[in-house]
Amino acid sequence: MAQEDINAQANGTHASAPSPAEGFEVLLITGMSGAGRSHAANSIEDMGWYVVDNMPPKLLVPLVDMMTTGANIHKLAAVVDVRSRDYFDDLSAVLSHLDDLGVKTRILFLDASNEVLIKRYESVRRPHPLQQGNRLIDGILEERDLLENLKERADIVIDTSSLSIHQLSTKLYEAMLGSGPTTVSVHIFSFGFKYGIPIDADFVADVRFLPNPFWVPELRSLTGRDKAVSDYVLSSEGAADFLDAYEKAIAIAIEGYAQEDKHYVTIAIGCTGGQHRSVAMSEALAKRLRARGLSVSVSARELDKR
Repeated sequence: MAQEDINAQANGTHASAPSPAEGFEVLLITGMSGAGRSHAANSIEDMGWYVVDNMPPKLLVPLVDMMTTGANIHKLAAVVDVRSRDYFDDLSAVLSHLDDLGVKTRILFLDASNEVLIKRYESVRRPHPLQQGNRLIDGILEERDLLENLKERADIVIDTSSLSIHQLSTKLYEAMLGSGPTTVSVHIFSFGFKYGIPIDADFVADVRFLPNPFWVPELRSLTGRDKAVSDYVLSSEGAADFLDAYEKAIAIAIEGYAQEDKHYVTIAIGCTGGQHRSVAMSEALAKRLRARGLSVSVSARELDKR
């Protein structure tokens, strides 16, 4: 046994035990006021991050300590508004401390030209946080000088001068997750038409043209999640052709959605009671879309109605 393992056991620990901070990520969202931090925070939250807005840098370390020991959260994004030299010094110390803890830390910096920032502030008729009774440009220039070093050490810098909010979101998805259809999360659920057509689906498919396993005595008490029912449904005439065509149509739509900043798609597949055909076809479609590299979840709305 290695000496470090012996010492670790003597102290009631194990040398190979992972630190709670391992696998934990912190993303700092900062940059020029008016450059789009709030919208960026919303987009990052949509990607599954836990987002905290307007956090003083000094509070970041205790928050990380709390989350790495108790909360089931692995990705923390903090919007940091550096409004003074003291704030900047605090942030530098925090980043050094997080490095010591082994926390993976990235900085997202949002910027825009002075001209664009002036137009944005004039359109909302609000003062710049560093303006303090002076001209608007004075506050912008002071903030730009204050953030110069932080921008240099940023991992991701996005200039939003010519971007719409949707284009900014697309840029963020590309920077954080990559581009294309794999940035779109898909949820497929089965339902029964006799219980009502869902109102929250982007696509609704009707598979009542397939033979109904309900009329096969040995299949009636089963569901589309059982192999016997699934085999019966998927081997029916027209099932494979439908899946081929529907998969292709969905793939084309998802490609377009990714370009248009729509990153969540819901597909509903219905049969009469939502027990057999729709369940089997939902699972089959999910398998095909996962093979394309998409993130797909599946549920069955009516299985509790048996």
